[in-house]
Amino acid sequence: MKFRFTFFILLVTVMAIYSQTKLKYPNTKKVDVKDNYFGTIVSDPYRWLENDTAKAVKEWVKEENKVTFDYLSKIPYREKIKQRLEKLWNYPKYSVPFKGGNNYFFFKNDGLQNQSVLYIQKDLESTPEVFLDPNKLSKDGTVSLSTYAVSKDGKYFAYGTASGGSDWNEFFVMDVASKKKLSDDLKWIKFSGIAWYKDGFFYSRYPEPAKGQELVLSNEYHKVYYHKIGTEQSQDSLIYEDKSEPKMTMGAQVTDDERFLIIYLSKGTSNNALYVKDLNDSNSPWMKVIDNFDNNYSVIDNIGDKLLVMTDKSAPMYQLVLIDPKNPEEKNWETILPEQKSVLQSVSIIGGKLFAEYMKDACSHDYMYDLNGKNEEEIKLPGIGTVGGFSGKRDDKTAFYAFTSFTFPTTIYKFDVDTKKSSVLYKPEIDFNFENYITKQIFYKSKDGTKVPMFIVYQKGLKMDGNNPAFLYAYGGFDISINPAFSISRLIFLENGGVLAIPNIRGGSEYGEAWHKAGMLEKKQNVFDDFIAAAEYLIKNKYTSAKKLAINGASNGGLLIGAVTNQRPDLFRVAIPQVGVQDMLRFQKFTIGWAWVGEYGSSDDSAQFQYLYKYSPLQNIKSGLNYPAILVTTADHDDRVVPAHSFKYIATLQEKYKGNNPVLIRIETRAGHGGGKPTSKVIEEQTDIWSFIFKNLGVKPIYK
Repeated sequence: MKFRFTFFILLVTVMAIYSQTKLKYPNTKKVDVKDNYFGTIVSDPYRWLENDTAKAVKEWVKEENKVTFDYLSKIPYREKIKQRLEKLWNYPKYSVPFKGGNNYFFFKNDGLQNQSVLYIQKDLESTPEVFLDPNKLSKDGTVSLSTYAVSKDGKYFAYGTASGGSDWNEFFVMDVASKKKLSDDLKWIKFSGIAWYKDGFFYSRYPEPAKGQELVLSNEYHKVYYHKIGTEQSQDSLIYEDKSEPKMTMGAQVTDDERFLIIYLSKGTSNNALYVKDLNDSNSPWMKVIDNFDNNYSVIDNIGDKLLVMTDKSAPMYQLVLIDPKNPEEKNWETILPEQKSVLQSVSIIGGKLFAEYMKDACSHDYMYDLNGKNEEEIKLPGIGTVGGFSGKRDDKTAFYAFTSFTFPTTIYKFDVDTKKSSVLYKPEIDFNFENYITKQIFYKSKDGTKVPMFIVYQKGLKMDGNNPAFLYAYGGFDISINPAFSISRLIFLENGGVLAIPNIRGGSEYGEAWHKAGMLEKKQNVFDDFIAAAEYLIKNKYTSAKKLAINGASNGGLLIGAVTNQRPDLFRVAIPQVGVQDMLRFQKFTIGWAWVGEYGSSDDSAQFQYLYKYSPLQNIKSGLNYPAILVTTADHDDRVVPAHSFKYIATLQEKYKGNNPVLIRIETRAGHGGGKPTSKVIEEQTDIWSFIFKNLGVKPIYK
């Protein structure tokens, strides 16, 4: 009798704990929407959440955030984490300087400023003055600088601003000498640089979208215009358009001597055509140097009548060639830097020399060549890490660059072209003992035997007993490499005994175009297999265990996290998919999503639909699976990956998942895909992410 009574008390206690921990999510309505994809009927009951400006959707967002922030507010050390992050963040941060006319410009953030401030100085020894403070553009810091360029003569400074994290830009112009803003005001600009030519500049824009559709409408009919300083935007000259190809992006570039105008045309996120116009001849026709979309081409500058071009044509690891725009056939190219075993990432002309950056096993190696391609010097770097591109003028003898790594805060260097020596210009001081940490690179085998590199960072002397919390981050797509880089927010994880792991999975550019293509289209499953194999390596080698492993990715990386949690929910304890592409059947219908078809494929194609449907995170959420604790993050102004992806994903997950782990969504307001987010919002978001991770990994953080 006593045994039965004790068992009854125990059962009641367990049930009470279960009822306390199981969250009550908003009751998200369902609609009867079905699509027929080549005979396969696919339900889409949360289609109504795609209309993110509708009153009902805004109310749903409030209800979801209420549940999420109520959960987060009950984490006892959340405020302590925020305080520690603020302390870590609070140090001066500098950008690489750049020269405009006879002045130097650089960005500086004193520590916790929402946006970095642009300074100007006459030379490197003079006292810098504030030139433009983006913190004064809005009260809450949500208006940021997006792009900028100084005119060739140094007289004008044109810049773009983005509001609330949107990709939409508004362009303005300042007089450099007086620091006064001029009357110029250009709108409806997206995916555009600023290419100065004489007393104006070339830029790209879209037609004005319908009211209320600005953040979701498909972006079509990109055009290149020329704006003359002091005139209305309505007077801008149309330079190039293609009415037959609405789904194509266009960008303009002008060579340093203002001789050539280059137009880049692209139907996706990689591969481009290249058209050139000789600006010295007003009657010059467009020269179609590259008239296909089979490869990537980037003009570095011109050398006389020829263009110095970096390309992966006939060179998957990239090469540097001279092309005569009047005789552009490949047989006429002159090779300056031939293809190497490492990936050529960038080239600059500074002080009459070529500065070339190569990537070997995801790390930077930089060299100085003469203009004929003769190697003169390998630039000595502080260690394994990443160089943030060389900055300098073609005829200057001083170059600048940044170097960073996982435990090496971004440091700015000055390089003397004549002496070939580097010296530190700005070195940050942070409240953290970096000497106490190890960074190593290992290589593991994926499911199909492919060797994949992975960086692992952890405290010296850490026991490899399978009990360490670990954080696994990757991207895997769009020809983007994930290189060693400093992250302030991850320090709080490292100092609490965490293991940071960054695998360089397929889909990126770490090993050239072949590595990229191995994670595209019908081969996308390789990306997921590589990530899963990375997790298995960490567990097998006792860096961590499945119950101590958190995973994270953003954008295309958010898709990665959504896919692998469906495929291997047993392998992870916490998953953080951020601003992810979760509905692979409808991504192409919103904003710039059509440009990703070359990377992913499209559900409009019968063969591509089959493999998209097989892994699409939204459509593969299954009842009965024991999902890890999941915190989805998105933002109401994300017009890159529209928030409907995350909305529909979490609604489906909350409907189908019957387990005890929290599955929540954190929806930021006045923020977008991530760019330009104010420091205050970044710290708040990182506080919540790390609080969620620590709680669900069973880690009680210790603070200094």
